[in-house]
Amino acid sequence: MTKPFLEVLSGRKQAVPPIWMMRQAGRYLPEYRELRAKAGNFLDLCFTPEYATEVTLQPIRRFNFDAAIIFSDILVIPHALGRSVRFEAGEGPRLDPLDTPEKIAALASHADFAKLEPVFEALRRVRGSLDANTALIGFCGAPWTVATYMVAGQGTPDQAPARMLAYRHPQAFEKIIDVLVENSIRYLVGQLEAGADVLQIFDTWAGVLPPREFARWSIEPTRRIVEGVRQQVPGAKIIGFPRGAGASLPDYVEATAVDGVSIDWAAQPSLIRDRVQNRVAVQGNLDPLVLIAGGTALDRAVDDVLENYGSGRLIFNLGHGILPETPIAHVEQMIKRVRSFKA
Repeated sequence: MTKPFLEVLSGRKQAVPPIWMMRQAGRYLPEYRELRAKAGNFLDLCFTPEYATEVTLQPIRRFNFDAAIIFSDILVIPHALGRSVRFEAGEGPRLDPLDTPEKIAALASHADFAKLEPVFEALRRVRGSLDANTALIGFCGAPWTVATYMVAGQGTPDQAPARMLAYRHPQAFEKIIDVLVENSIRYLVGQLEAGADVLQIFDTWAGVLPPREFARWSIEPTRRIVEGVRQQVPGAKIIGFPRGAGASLPDYVEATAVDGVSIDWAAQPSLIRDRVQNRVAVQGNLDPLVLIAGGTALDRAVDDVLENYGSGRLIFNLGHGILPETPIAHVEQMIKRVRSFKA
């Protein structure tokens, strides 16, 4: 059996684009909310293989997506590095800020991978439960994005604390990046060994960087991760998601050597077709808000994605994660429309 998702990443366009959604295991599903309440703590949900496996499989059972993505979080690497990571209800992650060169100097170089074994165990369990057509995605946060949370201790509107630290103390900031690069390589290789077919590197905050800093803090660390993973697992399939990269996407694709790139809903179609999709698979890029709106607006937006990118290698997805208030009926509407498409 071939996996349509892997076929696209391997260079073979599919007549019907494979489909999955970022954050497809999440709060829009009642079965997720029930299990989340049972688990209590978010990290307990991530680090209990039984729970993480069940959450990963829930959207596959309901929607028969072409790929499952392991349920985890981008901040498990800081956790394994000994940083305090907490998730406050309604407020998102909280970490102890790593906001001075002195604090950065004390950052551990090597993560305790015993703390990440539950993620690998969940991957093994999910792999054993998926049918032969469904791909399994492992992931990590890109060093820049993970570093922004480590420096500020939380998400901020424009991640100014990390940007300022990188300007004022570039050598200290580079230590954070270097530590994240090396440990992310090991983490991703472990996910492949546990059964992942594909990896995705989420650089959610890439779009706040000016071009020079984007090259230094987003492109180069991602390039090093891709290269490091493939040194150990030749041919590993990797998707990059430098959200908000815009006109810098072609440079990102060329430098990082990813097999596919996720694009957000603001991407310029002609740029993507002419300078990105002619080289790699494109994944995206429905606006998550139109998935909430539904109706004719949703149909039109789905058609736009298919018309813009369906003649090339496309993995249908959202331009970012699905939002908690999304009606399940609208997800079903989207899937039906995508699966009725013929390139």
